Amino acid sequence: MRRLSMLGVAALITAGSILTAPAATAGETTFRPVRTCADLVRTYDLPGAVTHVETATVVPATATEQENCDVRGYVEPAVRFQLRLPAKTYAGRYLQFGCGGFCGAVTPPPFTDCGLPHGGDVAVAATDDGHVGTTPLVFDDGKWAENDQAARDDFAFRAPHVVSKASKRLITAFYGAPPKKSYFSGCSDGGREALLLAQRYPHDFDGIVAGAPAGYWDPLLGVYQTWLAKVNTGADGKPILTGDKLPALHAAALSSCDKADGLGDGAIDDPRTCRFDPATIACPTGTDNSGCLTAAQVEATKKIYAPPTDERGRKLYPGGQTVGSELSWYGWTIPAPEFGGVPFARALADNYLKYMAYPIGTPHSSVDKFAFTAREFDKLTPEGIRSNAMSTDLREFRRAGGKLVIWHGWADQAIPAAGTLDYYQRLTRANGGHAATQDWARLFMVPGMYHCGTGDKLTEYDPLKELVSWVERGTAPDKTIATGRDADGKVFRTRPVFPYPLQSKYDGSGSVDDAANFVPVPPSRPSQDLVSWAGNDLYGKAGPVAP
Repeated sequence: MRRLSMLGVAALITAGSILTAPAATAGETTFRPVRTCADLVRTYDLPGAVTHVETATVVPATATEQENCDVRGYVEPAVRFQLRLPAKTYAGRYLQFGCGGFCGAVTPPPFTDCGLPHGGDVAVAATDDGHVGTTPLVFDDGKWAENDQAARDDFAFRAPHVVSKASKRLITAFYGAPPKKSYFSGCSDGGREALLLAQRYPHDFDGIVAGAPAGYWDPLLGVYQTWLAKVNTGADGKPILTGDKLPALHAAALSSCDKADGLGDGAIDDPRTCRFDPATIACPTGTDNSGCLTAAQVEATKKIYAPPTDERGRKLYPGGQTVGSELSWYGWTIPAPEFGGVPFARALADNYLKYMAYPIGTPHSSVDKFAFTAREFDKLTPEGIRSNAMSTDLREFRRAGGKLVIWHGWADQAIPAAGTLDYYQRLTRANGGHAATQDWARLFMVPGMYHCGTGDKLTEYDPLKELVSWVERGTAPDKTIATGRDADGKVFRTRPVFPYPLQSKYDGSGSVDDAANFVPVPPSRPSQDLVSWAGNDLYGKAGPVAP
C-alpha cells in the first residue's frame, strides 16, 4: 500500500489537475489582472489578519498548467500561505484547501476543474496552519505546540479563517474585484477545518466540502487513536494482530457480509448490516499460520472493531473500525516495517497527548500512561474544545445561503465513519429534520473507501463539482460518482454515491463495475445513527472565534 494511501494526505489537498483553458465560455466573465504580479508584494493591514506578501512571481504556462501569479507570505504572527492567481482565465471563484494531520507545511494548492463552465478558472490557496512542523503533516511530532498558545490557536481555529481574509484581499487587489463565490475543500483535519468554518465563520465561504472530518478532534486523537494503539499491543510490547493476517481476515469478512446488499461485488456497501465474528477463522489448537487468527488475535480484532469504553462500559468515542476495512489497518493500526515500524495511530496519539492535548503548564500524558476512564476523558476537554468542530448550530451559515457537502469512506481506518453519521443525525435534528437539512447540507457515504481516498474497490471521490453546481445553479447533488483505479491509473469501477441515507442498488443489467447500472433506493430499515457516548455534552460547547 502506498504511503499516501495510509495517510490520506494526497486526498486532503488534491482535488484535481488543471486543464489549460481558453477564455470563458458564453455567459461567464473572465477577470484580467489590473496590476502586475510584483505589485502585490507589500503589507496589508487587515483587521485581525495583518498580511505580509513576501514574494509574488509570474509562473509561465506549461503543457498542464496555465500562467499564474504565485503569491507567498504570511498572516501575523506566523500563518504561512500560498495563493495562485490565474493570469488569463480567472472567472471569479476562490477555492481554499484544508490541511491534513498536524499540518506544519504549505502543500502547493492545485488548480482544479470546478465544472462550471470550464477548468482552470479558480484562484487557489493553502496554508501551513500557523507553524512549521518538525516533520510535516501526519508525521509532525507536535513539539511546536508544547508552550506556544498562539501556535495552538492558529492550528485549532484561526488559520483557515485569516487566510481566507488575506486571499480575498489579494484577489481584490490583483483583479480589481473580490471573488464572486468562495469555496473550501478539505479532508481529515481539513474536514475538521471545513466544519469549523461553517460553524464559527459562516460568512467566509459559499460552499464547503468536509471529507472524513476529524470534527471530534480531542476524543479522536487523545482517546480513539490511543485505543487503537493499546488494544493491539501485547504485554511484551509487540503487536498482537500482525499484517500477514489481514488478507485472511478481510476475505472472511467479505465472505460473511459482501452479499448482504444483494450483490457479490467484493465490497460491503453498509457495514452496519454485517454481523461478522472473527472467531470464525480461529486457528485450531496448537497451530498458527497466515490463514487463521490465534485466540489473542481474535480478541484484539474484536476490540479493534469496537469503540473505546470507560470503566463503566460507556463509549468514549462513537464507533470503531468497520467490517470490511481490514486491509487498511496495515500501517495505521498494524505496524509496518516500511513505515518505520510504529503504527500511525500510536504516533499521532502519543504526540497529541504529550504536546497538544492539555492546557499549557498542566501535566501531560502519553499513550502508555493514558487510562480509559471518564476522568481522563474530561481532562482533554478544556483544550480540546478549541479544536473540536462539533456544534450543530449552523443557522447563520444556512441563512447566508451556504451549502455543505459532508462525505466519508465506510472503510476509513483513521476516523471511524460512525462519528460522521452521529454528527449528521444530530445536525438534522437541530435544523428542522432530514428534509429541511437536505436543502443546504448533504452527506455521502462511499462504500469501501479508506481515509480520504484509496480503497480496495473505490479509490477516488471528490464532490467539488457537484457543490459548485449547487451553489451557482441551485442544482442539489442527487448523485455523485466514486471511481476505482488500478496501480496504472486505469479505471476499473465506477459507482454512484447518493445522498444519505439512500443507497445504490444494481438494476440487474450490465456490468457491476459501471455506475450507470445502479439506482438509488432507501435503506431496508431506518437507521439510528445518533450515539450516546461520553461526549454528549460537547456539541453545546462552542470554541473561540478569531476576529
